[in-house]
Amino acid sequence: MIQIYHNPRCTKSRECLAFLEETGQKFEVVKYLDDVPTFDELKSIIKKLDIKPIELIRRKEKIWIENFKDKKMSDDEVIQAMTLNPILIERPILVNGEKAVVARPLEKVSSII
Repeated sequence: MIQIYHNPRCTKSRECLAFLEETGQKFEVVKYLDDVPTFDELKSIIKKLDIKPIELIRRKEKIWIENFKDKKMSDDEVIQAMTLNPILIERPILVNGEKAVVARPLEKVSSII
């Protein structure tokens, strides 16, 4: 089943959710700010995305700028920062089996459903 890591306050995330609803696909909504992914869950998602952890960071977030921007961090430290500050996680993320995509732009969704 498709999972969408969703932030209801994010316009892009709401657009992606509406798109999924229109497709008729079954999916599960994960409100990741409330139900924060564990370190291992994030590591798995990043592997499915086939990216480096830093590429999943929202680098314009105040938390990132004030606390992490100029630090040299390992991949595990970046993942840990996301688990402690889930607002740093780029959104929306769609996971379908062993595939995942950050749905920005929305057209990327069709590559995994």
